Amino acid sequence: MYTKQEESKHRQAFWTTFGQYMQPVLSADGLRANWVNYKTGIPGITFRMDAGSKQATINILLSHTDEQVQQQHYDQFLSLRGVLHDTLGEAWQWQPLITNEYGKTISTISATLPSVNINRPEDWQALISFFKPRIIALDHFWHLVKDAF
Repeated sequence: MYTKQEESKHRQAFWTTFGQYMQPVLSADGLRANWVNYKTGIPGITFRMDAGSKQATINILLSHTDEQVQQQHYDQFLSLRGVLHDTLGEAWQWQPLITNEYGKTISTISATLPSVNINRPEDWQALISFFKPRIIALDHFWHLVKDAF
């Protein structure tokens, strides 16, 4: 078991390492990207990577404050589902209008890697191998479709 300070230190070290690893990778636009804090440029649409003590997840998080706009975004992603899954090379899990741990209504489209722990440096290669191709594929997808949003 790790203390909160140790867990925080491990998280910071992992995301710093991941950011350095991804630094030479250019976006689909041919520009430098902040892969760890990817910006879509559309309010309420976020690409988020998360790793904890039991699993890792990469999400398209739809969290617009206006639920009608959030539903429109979700419907737009649904209409692009085939393109998204083809670009990712896999099908992801779709969860419309769920309540998160903070009581906020969100929708997610996600992939999960079970049985990894960010606190174990020996799991970091598996985490990087999980996140890297997916965030690059999401960037490519977003490059193709962002004008639709």
